[in-house]
Amino acid sequence: MAELRIGLIGIGAMGRHHARVLRELSGVDLVAIADPGGDPHGVAGALEVLPDVESLIAVGLDMAVVAIPTRFHEDAALKLAAAGVHTLVEKPIAQSVTEGRRMVDAFAERGLVGAVGHIERYNPALQELRRRIENGDLGDVYQIITRRQGPFPSRIADVGVGKDLGSHDIDLTAWVAQSTYKTIFAQTVHKSGREYEDMMLATGRLHNGVIVNHVVNWLSPMKERLTVVTGERGAFVADTSSGDLTFYANGTFPLEWESVSNFRGVSEGDVTRFSFPKREPLRAEHEAFRDAVLGKSSDVVTMEEGLRTLAVVEGVIESARTGQVVEF
Repeated sequence: MAELRIGLIGIGAMGRHHARVLRELSGVDLVAIADPGGDPHGVAGALEVLPDVESLIAVGLDMAVVAIPTRFHEDAALKLAAAGVHTLVEKPIAQSVTEGRRMVDAFAERGLVGAVGHIERYNPALQELRRRIENGDLGDVYQIITRRQGPFPSRIADVGVGKDLGSHDIDLTAWVAQSTYKTIFAQTVHKSGREYEDMMLATGRLHNGVIVNHVVNWLSPMKERLTVVTGERGAFVADTSSGDLTFYANGTFPLEWESVSNFRGVSEGDVTRFSFPKREPLRAEHEAFRDAVLGKSSDVVTMEEGLRTLAVVEGVIESARTGQVVEF
């Protein structure tokens, strides 16, 4: 079977990693690279660095990866859709829900795979967490809390911390809980002198009743990437920086004697740190995209899912502006 011809536009901080993984991925052949800014990281190898998406399309592609600044996502994606190219766009899907909707429709109308690079779904700690929740290890899920903070990344200039970092947590929360957002209330601050927010606190509820809370900022010298899921039998803590998953079990035992079976709280129980294979998330993401293009069963993040995540992020920004709860 012939390998799928894939092109990459954008070989900056994230694009360089896409280039490395695509070269190592079975079933695909990286045949073209484009970046109007050249090749700052020296990843093009023997490939010519093309100037734009049109020249990338002209090479003849089955698939493409878009890893350019968010404000250019829609233009590149619509041109790739018109050319019949299956496309994975880095998160967030677009700068606005309106742009994202046009992208979703363009790929759907042509029967093409449109995907979004919400890479945290492929983090081994979250993959294992999701598997164990589905297995019933936690019982009923009550609450999901995420903390994602660290130093300001000077390379991000066209979106705020909500769309850049917060979109990770909103997507992974909905995916782990297998439910969409019902409400969100948020606060944001602007401390770095930019037009976009650099700190965000958001709380909300999913349609299945799980309550959620997100702490996201670019103003901390301490890098943190944590997801805490609390439920009937204890709490899972996933550290996506290290790929570790730990379970803190409740120290109480279920009581069957009716007269004393009222809930009395929990105490500290056993703590278990799990051992499991830790595959590179970006490789797993590209395998899912490749399999989706081939028509195989795949857990690729669709553009429709990426659009729902962006809608929640815009709800965060709207709530912070108005001081009101936003409903979806």
